[in-house]
Amino acid sequence: MSEIPTTSAWIILIAAIFTNNILLANFLGMCSFLVCSSSLATALGLGAAVVFVTACTTVLNWLVYALLVALGLQHLQFIIFIVVIAAFTQFVEMFVERFSPKLYFALGIFLPLIAVNCAILGAALFAIIRHYTFVQTVGFGFGAGLGWMLAILLMAGLRYKATYSNIPKPFQGPSIAMIITGVMAMAFMGFAGMVNIQ
Repeated sequence: MSEIPTTSAWIILIAAIFTNNILLANFLGMCSFLVCSSSLATALGLGAAVVFVTACTTVLNWLVYALLVALGLQHLQFIIFIVVIAAFTQFVEMFVERFSPKLYFALGIFLPLIAVNCAILGAALFAIIRHYTFVQTVGFGFGAGLGWMLAILLMAGLRYKATYSNIPKPFQGPSIAMIITGVMAMAFMGFAGMVNIQ
């Protein structure tokens, strides 16, 4: 068994946002990132929902995994993790529909699709694979969600600016979105010298 990392939860949180951004370093959660980043309000709403679901489900799945290990049932981790994520996503969907119908309709199909956002499952699995403690898992789950939200907000802002730019026709639409994503990923690689979590 690998030894428990001694990195503080604060460092893990900062690294999850910048140097090991779950979207720009691991390219997890790209589908909703590319589709819902055309509007800043939609990106903010979806980003906040992803932060909440990621932070909560990463911690819950860490606790569930500890229970599964105690019972010798760790081979069920993927199924149980997905059930926990789906339940939380349903809670967030009901909450948003009740308190912000405009955001609910703006997000459309992508709000329930948080349940299958691979970034959320990836965060839970990274916490297990890296043998984080409970406190480290809290920092990582919250940081992974914030990193995803930061990326989608930056993308929404850049796409908004691009609408007023003279972009050649072949690069308009999804092409420029992919180029912007690649440039953002390279820019975030500049933070790699600060701290790295494995």
